[in-house]
Amino acid sequence: MEEAQAAVAAHLDQVSGLVQALSAELRRGIGPAADSLRAFVRAVDWTEPWLLCLMAFHAILLLTAVGFRKNANFQFFLLFLAYSGVYLAEKINSYMGKHWRNIASRNYFDRAGVFISVVWSGPLIFISMVIVVSSLITLCRMMVKWKRAELRHRAQLARDKKD
Repeated sequence: MEEAQAAVAAHLDQVSGLVQALSAELRRGIGPAADSLRAFVRAVDWTEPWLLCLMAFHAILLLTAVGFRKNANFQFFLLFLAYSGVYLAEKINSYMGKHWRNIASRNYFDRAGVFISVVWSGPLIFISMVIVVSSLITLCRMMVKWKRAELRHRAQLARDKKD
């Protein structure tokens, strides 16, 4: 049992070190960061069922956000859910760190929360950005329609004054 715990701790240190190295290299330049990113991707077993379900969840959430982009109320509800998920990431990480044996084959959940930030918060923040950009595009289109209607109304008033 102690050997397994030592192996898990070593793996956790390795994954955490890879992500920290990636972060440091991103600050220095994108070239070396690609190697660290590849090492991080190789260190994770992406075929685990819970990771596949998590990726499917993020894909469905993204497709839902794109599919319902014209429904502003639903968009803001999805935005609230995504930001709530990011807010709860620390609690999810601590819970998963305590109960990782029930779900995963390895303990990916370090105290710094690097792994949960990459696989949970990162996609949620990306989806939030898609929602915000979509909302801004909708807002711009609405402003253009409003201004055109205002100009038509002014033109109609000017024609009515001439008559």
